[in-house]
Amino acid sequence: MENTKKIKLFIGLSYLLILSLFLYFFFSKFSLAEITSYDFLRNNRTYFMELKNSNIFLVLITFLVLTILWVFPFLGFGSPVVLLAGFIFGKWIGTIIAVFGLTIGATFLYIFGNFFLKNFIREKFLNKYKNLESKFKKSEFIFLFIYRLVGGIPWQIQCLLPTLFDVKLRNYFFSTLLGITPGVFLISSIGSGLEKIVDLNTNVPNIADIIFSKDIYIPALAFFGLVCSTIILRKFFFRD
Repeated sequence: MENTKKIKLFIGLSYLLILSLFLYFFFSKFSLAEITSYDFLRNNRTYFMELKNSNIFLVLITFLVLTILWVFPFLGFGSPVVLLAGFIFGKWIGTIIAVFGLTIGATFLYIFGNFFLKNFIREKFLNKYKNLESKFKKSEFIFLFIYRLVGGIPWQIQCLLPTLFDVKLRNYFFSTLLGITPGVFLISSIGSGLEKIVDLNTNVPNIADIIFSKDIYIPALAFFGLVCSTIILRKFFFRD
């Protein structure tokens, strides 16, 4: 128990230190007014496109590594990374690179949780999610895939909860890879749509132009449909 507390304290302090250093160096180069301006977005869009075209392989590898680090150890959630992936690489490549980055990062987080946080997770979450134990035992891969697909739990906790059920690493990796793909594809498509809007508009487009662009509203509606479907599935999956 004492070791668990020390690990939690170390993780928390390390996370705050890294985040503070990142924010310090970032805001030493850019002001808040700059990063919230349309020109900042448009200019950096141009920068990313030129960088991507000059060395696509290096940019892909760098983005993959940063996505992994975003999940573990930074404990970030997926949506911002997926939007950025779609914005820079387009919906197809963006989906592939984001799915693999998030899956690998989640797997590292699961391994870490299994070794260092298992007792803590059991104390905090076993009673609440004990009804899932029988589901996982019936068909580990299928139910972990459904668990990833329906979501409804914060990303970081979702990555760690399977430590309660001693999920095999192979099943964890591939069910995560497949389970998050539909949602990642739709969010990546929205990111790709935003990139096209920025490319076509030298001035700030009005909100109606953004919402009614087919590159935005089609994946947005599909994502809404996916959310509604997962809410229905969740009622069956998480019921006692």
